[in-house]
Amino acid sequence: QVQLVESGGGLVQAGGSLRLSCVGSGRTFSMYHMGWFRQAPGKKREFVSAISSSGRTTLYGDSVKGRFTISRDNAKNTVYLQMNSLTPEDTAVYYCGGVLSSRVPTTEREYKFWGQGTQVTVSS
Repeated sequence: QVQLVESGGGLVQAGGSLRLSCVGSGRTFSMYHMGWFRQAPGKKREFVSAISSSGRTTLYGDSVKGRFTISRDNAKNTVYLQMNSLTPEDTAVYYCGGVLSSRVPTTEREYKFWGQGTQVTVSS
């Protein structure tokens, strides 16, 4: 089991950037595929990005392709989400999730462990 803690959220103007971090506990972090999801008020949790345990495979939701970059540092038990060219539509609580799996999942139900979330607010 792994515990996840997100950080890095905040208030930013449209066009700005933020980098989110998700730190995992335990020695097995490098075995987990990791994903970022977000949930805006009144909306379902949405897939943002995912990265394989090795970091070689990365996946992105259509709404963030070309603007967001996921990466990880297994030596630091950390996965990052670099978010550029932010718009008000990116405003949401961002969650990281982890899972042991044969493939990198992109649906919420497939992730087993979750952090508490970090709020990102983009002003126009």
